[in-house]
Amino acid sequence: MLQKMLLFWGCIVFSFSLLNAQSRDELQKQQQQIQREINNLNSELASIKGNKKAALRAYQAVQNKIKAREKLINNIRKDVRILDETLFLNEREIYRLNKELDTLKINYAKSIVFAYKNRGSNEYLNFLFSAENFNDAIKRMAYLKSYRQNRETQAQNITKTQDLLKQITITLANNKKEKASALQSESSQLQVLEVDKKEKDQAVSQLKDQEKDITAQIIKRQKENQKLANAVKAAIRREFEEAVRKEKERLAKLKAATIEEQKREKERLDKERQDAIAKNNAKNNGNKPKPTDATTGVAVTKPFERTESVFESTKEGLTMSLNFENNKGQLPWPIDGGSVTGEFGIYKIPRSQIKVKNEGLIITSNIGSSIKCVADGEVISVQDVEEYQAILVKHGKYFTLYNRLGSVNVSKGQRVKAGTVLGKVGANFQNEGEFEFQVITEKQQYQNPRNWLKRK
Repeated sequence: MLQKMLLFWGCIVFSFSLLNAQSRDELQKQQQQIQREINNLNSELASIKGNKKAALRAYQAVQNKIKAREKLINNIRKDVRILDETLFLNEREIYRLNKELDTLKINYAKSIVFAYKNRGSNEYLNFLFSAENFNDAIKRMAYLKSYRQNRETQAQNITKTQDLLKQITITLANNKKEKASALQSESSQLQVLEVDKKEKDQAVSQLKDQEKDITAQIIKRQKENQKLANAVKAAIRREFEEAVRKEKERLAKLKAATIEEQKREKERLDKERQDAIAKNNAKNNGNKPKPTDATTGVAVTKPFERTESVFESTKEGLTMSLNFENNKGQLPWPIDGGSVTGEFGIYKIPRSQIKVKNEGLIITSNIGSSIKCVADGEVISVQDVEEYQAILVKHGKYFTLYNRLGSVNVSKGQRVKAGTVLGKVGANFQNEGEFEFQVITEKQQYQNPRNWLKRK
């Protein structure tokens, strides 16, 4: 019984330690990833140091660095919490094992004293020969044998308990060292965070000095963006009208057909849709863990729920939509390398009138770097915007826009695959390579591209 209890508690401690080790491994991988991101931002800031024209970019880089630093600190704090839980469990286990060891030693001592007092062979012989019959003698021999085995088992349990206690004590000491190291790292990162905030204040001061010029640049860019937004809106509307026209033609032909032909056509379309859905689910969700019922723990299949669109009236359109949305958060980045210097959304520079609005991600890279399509689709527009060019690609009921290209490699109506080179990065007014990536829905709603792209 005691051996089973030791094994049971040993399994619990091991399982908890294993889970925490896995959690800590994941946290440490994230820490390394965040630290690489911070290092890249530091390199970017060093490259534009002293460049007054790049003040807005420097501010964004510092902002990103502060966010990354705060994320790193939160990550370290999670690590400390896991270590605290591990320390608490190990300390409780050491206390329990010490009590168990004391009990084992007392019981073992009693059995040794009893054996010493009855060490003469006559007592054992008298015990056997006083049996009433042969069966009783056999039982008494078995009892004596089990008594000797019990003493041996007691000694083994003491040894095993001591070994387990020693192992957990070593683990506890290592956990304490790891916690001290994590706390020291947290303290160090907090100090660096204060330096980052001072760096941000300096960037804000530079922007304040150049507020007039930067505001003029932003107004100019907003006019370009508005012109492009109108062109994108018109292109999506044309695609929508064309899709509606084709669907009306199909329905008209279907209406003119016989009842049997209508039935066969409906069955064919239903089968195509179900095949497309099943294929994409298998492709994109095959390796994902299935959800489980909270009460039974049994894997359950979540019904496939989605809003259909006229852009999905064909098998190809549906397949492209499913491929795009099922890879949300896993789409490849449109460029190798580069750094995000403008986040999605609206933000205002503190202590100034500068207000920036981005409908996508602004990515800085080398002039002439290749820009790639993020998913299978069809080029529906190649637009000239001032000195830049923009490409709009349709992915079923989703659209991606690649703006501020210096040159393009594709043409309207061309089918493209994920990874197809669409064009090259152009130069901005600071003579730096820069382009914008947007994700747009059929209802012309702009989405945060970070929610669709895989984490860098």
